[in-house]
Amino acid sequence: MSRLPDLNPEKFSPEQKKVHDAVIAGPRGRVVGPIKVWLKNPGLAEHAQALGAYCRFNSSLEPRLSELAIITTGAFWKADYEWFAHAPMATKAGIDPTAVEAIRTGGTPKFEKPDEQLIYDFTRELLTARRVSSALFARAKKELGETRVIDLVGIIGYYGLVSVTLNAFELPLPEGAKKPFDV
Repeated sequence: MSRLPDLNPEKFSPEQKKVHDAVIAGPRGRVVGPIKVWLKNPGLAEHAQALGAYCRFNSSLEPRLSELAIITTGAFWKADYEWFAHAPMATKAGIDPTAVEAIRTGGTPKFEKPDEQLIYDFTRELLTARRVSSALFARAKKELGETRVIDLVGIIGYYGLVSVTLNAFELPLPEGAKKPFDV
């Protein structure tokens, strides 16, 4: 059970209704996950959901690479709901299921595609070292280009926000879903 009760849409403030309606009309089509928490603070919700829509649906990274960055970030934070939502998307987008499982369990995934290895290495290094080495940054800039590196960092940061929101407010998995992480 979440640490905050769900909001009743019939009792939304005008600001909450505006954000809710924007989410429903946008590419998500529904209010789930951290947006349910953020709606309690519509100022944050408005901006966070817009950033999330960009990061998930409009970034310069193809879904295969953005989903890899998302699940790597979610696994770092051991965010159950994030993993539940995005691991299947990563597999569907083309990430090898064996690599997905290695990420979930804290193992070292093996990637055949160099761009996947780069995304994983960059994401893990930024999260664990809180920095990216000059060599890895130069490699990312050369292989991805500046815009895609900026989008990658934005995705890692946004899904960090998502993950800590999910964890802090203990948003539950859907009924019957198995927890992916032991915490």
